[in-house]
Amino acid sequence: MDSARLGRLAIASLHAELALAPKPGLVTPFDSGSHHDMDAGTFLRSLFTLRHYFIAVADAGASAAPFQTLRRHGIAAEISMLHATAGINTHRGAIFSLGLLVAASAACRGRAGGAIAAEQVCHEVRRWAAELAGAPLDANSPGQRARARHGVQGVREQAAAGYPLLRGVALPTLRHALASGLPRQAAMCQTLMQLIACVDDLNLLHRGGAGGLRWAQQQARGFLDAGGAFVPGWQACLHSIGDGFVARRLSPGGSADLLACAWFLLQQEVA
Repeated sequence: MDSARLGRLAIASLHAELALAPKPGLVTPFDSGSHHDMDAGTFLRSLFTLRHYFIAVADAGASAAPFQTLRRHGIAAEISMLHATAGINTHRGAIFSLGLLVAASAACRGRAGGAIAAEQVCHEVRRWAAELAGAPLDANSPGQRARARHGVQGVREQAAAGYPLLRGVALPTLRHALASGLPRQAAMCQTLMQLIACVDDLNLLHRGGAGGLRWAQQQARGFLDAGGAFVPGWQACLHSIGDGFVARRLSPGGSADLLACAWFLLQQEVA
């Protein structure tokens, strides 16, 4: 698969996450969730600016470019995103994680000459573990402040470890839901709630502290224990949970990023 195709798959995966509804606390085409400063249009403007970024990191991965090349592309993409959204962070997490996975997929494909398993792509990201550990952090970003305050791992640690949350949670859940016959929307909602139940989501910690994170995880576990997206009426249940997220201004953005990454990883297996 060429770099342009991988880049299009990345954008399509982010669009699939945006289009997903109901989605507790997150922006959908129908509402802004817990966000007062962004809507679906904001995300679409951001996606339009990122379309060249994912092609560029795919090219870099395929040519075994050094990590600093990936980092330069990521910094430029973030600047473009913020310009398109008037300073609103819509896709910073996706620029990082999905960018690394796109580059890793391209690198694996270059060596194998064909399709690559999702888990292998995750493991490939570990090749940049040392560079990830040494790259500077923005200590003033909301996510990094929450990470330091609560002593939890962030996306950098996930990447350096080969994305265990993708390999151990998101991909098995998504594969099982699809194999069981759930439509894409239901399968993705099921996977999102499984991620919310398991992830120390920095967005939730930033907005709601440890108590907000625990509450969100409890809501997700309750949804799953009741059958999740496998039972009739699950959409109404998820809408009700979403009302609680909005009332508490909670938004599981980290889990949403992982969902988009998982969808990309499955699509690149068969494309």
